[in-house]
Amino acid sequence: MPIPAANEPPRPGDTPEEPANSSPDRGAGLSRPAGVVVCAAVLLLESLALLVIGALYVVNLLTSAPLSLGGSIFMAVLLFALGVGLLAVGGNLYRGYRWTRAAAFVWQLLMLTIAVPTLLSGLALPGLLMLIPPLAVLVLLFSPRVVAFTLRSGGGPPAL
Repeated sequence: MPIPAANEPPRPGDTPEEPANSSPDRGAGLSRPAGVVVCAAVLLLESLALLVIGALYVVNLLTSAPLSLGGSIFMAVLLFALGVGLLAVGGNLYRGYRWTRAAAFVWQLLMLTIAVPTLLSGLALPGLLMLIPPLAVLVLLFSPRVVAFTLRSGGGPPAL
């Protein structure tokens, strides 16, 4: 291995701390499990649904007179903030950050609190559409490969 000159910056691969094939993804040391991809995809779809509902809420707000203008504006901002936040959680889970498992877990529990009453009230299709994805994500979040990918137990770079 050649030693760089004093005024020359080290090249990738010259030091053992920085492998030549390192990538900006946090999970460069491990292969990305299918469970991570499925969880990230479900979170992406849920975030897009929140953003669409927020946009429809704003359109409805502009075309009709709300009972409370302040409450309606707050609800629209909340929907957009949740959509953007969930988009960030899904993207960072795909990259392998460990904090995303807690955020995804809490969101899926909130989805279950909406899905179960919807299902029990007789709305079978919407209830199942809100029940099955969170259950799948909850199971996959605790699978050993997903946990190992987000904890970097395979010798990859440390994660947040």
